[in-house]
Amino acid sequence: MQHSFVHSVQCASLNSQSINTRNNTNPKINRFLYAGFVVLSMVMLAQGNMTTAMSNLGIALVFDPFDQKQPWAERPLWQRAWLLCHVVALFGMIGYGLITDTF
Repeated sequence: MQHSFVHSVQCASLNSQSINTRNNTNPKINRFLYAGFVVLSMVMLAQGNMTTAMSNLGIALVFDPFDQKQPWAERPLWQRAWLLCHVVALFGMIGYGLITDTF
């Protein structure tokens, strides 16, 4: 019984290491999806659908358009500024929606 427990722990450890170390995302696909969700968000905002625009803008952040292997502190200033502006715009939309009761 002890042998199977040790084996289970080792397998779980190996599985978590392989999941954490592999990065199968393609940067070109991420850029395409990021741009698509941002454009869709702008279209929804132009049509007056604030909730859908806000959710698409938030989903766009999942697809980091820059090099995901590069730590935040090592990214160029313009990349960090771009992503921070994106987050500020998203929180601005949330705040506007809460204040004006558009949800």
